[in-house]
Amino acid sequence: MQIRLDDLTDPRIIDLLGEHLRDMARHSPPESIHALDLDGLRRPELSFWTVWDGEDLLGCGALKQLDAGHGEIKSMRTANAHRRRGVAAVMLRHIVDEAAARSYRRLSLETGSMAAFEPARKLYASFGFAFCGPFADYVDDPNSVFMTRLL
Repeated sequence: MQIRLDDLTDPRIIDLLGEHLRDMARHSPPESIHALDLDGLRRPELSFWTVWDGEDLLGCGALKQLDAGHGEIKSMRTANAHRRRGVAAVMLRHIVDEAAARSYRRLSLETGSMAAFEPARKLYASFGFAFCGPFADYVDDPNSVFMTRLL
């Protein structure tokens, strides 16, 4: 698997992000969806990466700088056709390593509280993330789970 810094222009990436947003809409009410669209991911405080196996797009993930010492994981997604291959773990390791290289002291994330998000919560916990309260501009929401870890 190869990780590439991405400019979000490849149609395959646009399709994967569409899949991600549709999946979020299936499992979360509209007011609880915090996934970013293309414009949101193209903001200067975000770095976006994709995971490839040759010409096959396997997944993606992003790191948002909240402040000089705090980053947020955004848009973690494994393509449906490539689930259960370790793609998310490879991307998560990359994001954690990048946050550490940037000297962030903390890395946080928001994910869903519903059963469909249980695999994601387990993955994050396996990387040392623990449950926390809302951070940045988030508010308490029964459909959201917040997790964080020190670096």
